[in-house]
Amino acid sequence: MNNKIDYVNLMKKVSPYNIKKGILYLRHYGPKGFWIKLTERFQKSEIDYKEWLEKNMPTRQELDRQAKHKFKYEPKISILVPVYNTPETFLRQMIESVQKQTYENWELCIANANPGNEQVKSILKEYTENDARVKVTDVPENEGIAQNTNKALKIAEGAFIGLLDHDDVLAENALYEVVKELNKVVDTDVIYTDEDKVSTAMDEYFSPNFKPDFNLDMLRSNNYFCHFFVAKKELIEAVGGFRGEYNGAQDYDLFLRCIEKAERIGHIPKILYHWRVHQESTADNPLSKMYAYDAGQKAIEQHLKRCGVMAKVSKTENLGFYRVKYQQEGKPLVSILIPNKDQKEILDQCLKSIEEHTDYENYEIIIIENNSTEKETFEYYKRIRNPKIRVIEWKDEFNYSAINNYGVRNAKGEYLLFLNNDIEVIHSDWLREMLSNCQREEVGAVGVKLYYPDNTVQHAGVIVGIGGVAGSVFVGLKRGYTGYMHRASIQQNLSAVTAACMMVKKSVFEEVGGFEEKLKVAFNDIDFCLKIREKGYLIVYDPYVELYHYESKTRGAEDTTEKIRRFQSEIEYMRSHWNSILKNGDPAYNPNLSLKKWDYSLRVN
Repeated sequence: MNNKIDYVNLMKKVSPYNIKKGILYLRHYGPKGFWIKLTERFQKSEIDYKEWLEKNMPTRQELDRQAKHKFKYEPKISILVPVYNTPETFLRQMIESVQKQTYENWELCIANANPGNEQVKSILKEYTENDARVKVTDVPENEGIAQNTNKALKIAEGAFIGLLDHDDVLAENALYEVVKELNKVVDTDVIYTDEDKVSTAMDEYFSPNFKPDFNLDMLRSNNYFCHFFVAKKELIEAVGGFRGEYNGAQDYDLFLRCIEKAERIGHIPKILYHWRVHQESTADNPLSKMYAYDAGQKAIEQHLKRCGVMAKVSKTENLGFYRVKYQQEGKPLVSILIPNKDQKEILDQCLKSIEEHTDYENYEIIIIENNSTEKETFEYYKRIRNPKIRVIEWKDEFNYSAINNYGVRNAKGEYLLFLNNDIEVIHSDWLREMLSNCQREEVGAVGVKLYYPDNTVQHAGVIVGIGGVAGSVFVGLKRGYTGYMHRASIQQNLSAVTAACMMVKKSVFEEVGGFEEKLKVAFNDIDFCLKIREKGYLIVYDPYVELYHYESKTRGAEDTTEKIRRFQSEIEYMRSHWNSILKNGDPAYNPNLSLKKWDYSLRVN
């Protein structure tokens, strides 16, 4: 992983205001945490985002073509903007970014929370007189941003509602892309897009947020929808609009209530919203509005309560990011399945770490002995005195899938934990944490964060398509670093996780037919996870379960003719069975991100 600082960019940001902000961050995170944040914020990138954006934004010719295009379905979109003492430049740029839209069936509904501000009042009057689509309602009582936005909602006549902040701007093709999506899937209730940040003077675009398709666990970890958000007006009204008690996170609260009722949630993987960074904005200084994070926590808590989910929500050190700790129900038996061939020292370390660092007691361990040749290994098995441990023997050739399927047939547990023999447990709550997620009705399997012995990431989830078929992300990231948009360190749903440490409901395992035995060595866990997703269950990546994985960083290559032939056949199996996701892209990733790297780098077209 690249942890080098872009000092040129860093020096450009030096100012009295940013120095003061840096001191606040230093106090909040401490010296080590501050250095990590500084390194990740100013990480040197091989691809310049400004150049990438210029290449990937629509040309003038394309925008002109969009303006002439007629859709079969052309709903009116009402854009709500609460305004309060907005600087003239910001206000004009916001309004004109809407007027420049290549899709014309819109209205801009502005709630002016300070009608006494003559400058703002005059500017709004200018635009309303020249464009009937710009509408203003005065809100002299100014009760708060949620209440003010509700006043804008009252004058909205569109079938869909879009949310825009008074100091931000839309890309010219934003509404066109939204309506294009609505024509593609007409029953869409909610749409969100990718976004970036723009400097006060709008001369620098940075920090692109390339989002996954709808991701329940990620939304419970962070308001990743953020901008640009569009939803059916009838849905927003049905869930009660904006609520003043959540001011600061009123949009987050609304989004959570909308997804509870929405039939279909769409995502447009294009930068269609530019979030302006200035000294008063949360975009520039998350520490400036601490009350907003309390409101966000409350919004998640109430969402979980409405869903009938027992869980505890807490803020993480990364402001605006949360941890949901689900309540474990009962004490079901967990069967831990460990395939083993020789390497008794490694196995012994694994077993001792489980015994010494597991505070959940109702588990069994099944060691699946396969083709050991060393006498010491069998002597070690005989010395095992732990009543929780059984050794069963697999007598056929090595086949990871078949070995684990055999182990499951001998397992008594309601939950299965597939574990490599070179894993070391380091936190006592690991099993309870995995189980509490796996017990959720919508979840099929749970994966974890694994480290190499040098405290760099070995596994923080798998993205389908990376490296050709699938690959782990954030490999080599130093422990303590959180990665792109903190993705290495927040709970989320992925398409796949490694079976080096993976828990699954036994009922789900049986429903999908277990591991595919044609995949003897590679991709069997990826195929297994994709079968689980195909059945409608979620795969959860839980970064709060951390373990060491002693797999070598320099594993033996697939260098014999037989190994190469077998590996090629496994690749062909994946390509033929999972062509759709390989062709269309992993919904837990983003098509603007690289498939050649594992650090969420920009994709080069």
